[in-house]
Amino acid sequence: MTVIPSDHPRYFSLVAREKLTEGVNSGITSVQGLIAHGRGEAFDYLLGEVTTKSALYAAKVAVAMLILAKYPVISVNGNVAALVPDEIVELSKVLDIPLEVNLFHKSKERVEKIRQHLIAHRASDVLTGEDGKIPEISHSRGTVDSRGIYIADVVLVPLEDGDRCEALVKMGKKVITIDLNPLSRTSRTATVTIVDNVVRAVPNMVNLADGMQKMPAMKLQDYVDGYNREISIVAALDEMSGATKRIGC
Repeated sequence: MTVIPSDHPRYFSLVAREKLTEGVNSGITSVQGLIAHGRGEAFDYLLGEVTTKSALYAAKVAVAMLILAKYPVISVNGNVAALVPDEIVELSKVLDIPLEVNLFHKSKERVEKIRQHLIAHRASDVLTGEDGKIPEISHSRGTVDSRGIYIADVVLVPLEDGDRCEALVKMGKKVITIDLNPLSRTSRTATVTIVDNVVRAVPNMVNLADGMQKMPAMKLQDYVDGYNREISIVAALDEMSGATKRIGC
């Protein structure tokens, strides 16, 4: 990885780019994943590259939903594996939730590389089966593990694509997504939408999970019941609009 001075004003953004570049070189991240990340960065600029109040609240709702779930699953793609491997594994361990590799640009070799990468970052087990099918999804993301996403009641899908999110919701599942674009089909379809950068959102969820696990189920349910996706998205748009006002646009 290129050495980036910690006092560089773009330090965290440049570190993320380096991680993704390494991910491509090692066969974990797809080239297309670089494009998706760049698109997200544009929205992150509008957020001021910080976790907003609405995003932190949505993360709290998401953690509550995962704790209350009967069988939650965390879906992992190449970008997530490259950007937050330690953090996503830690979230999996803290909440005792299995990880499942699910890719659009899939090959057996790439799936295995991601599985081994997560295990190297302390994951105890990673689901990679292909014996389940999401209806209405003809591409490779429609093939899932029958022990994981296929039977899950709640699925955390960071960096999601819209058609799979819609299909999972149609199957009766609750979907939690982390998406910097509040206007994407994923953001507008998911049960809970966290408009934040995955490099901030996942660590936030780990920190929240440590304390929230001790909360009574009724209190957790209050968070879930009090959440409104449309209000959350409007809040994110207002926060982005506020950024343009701060710089005089």
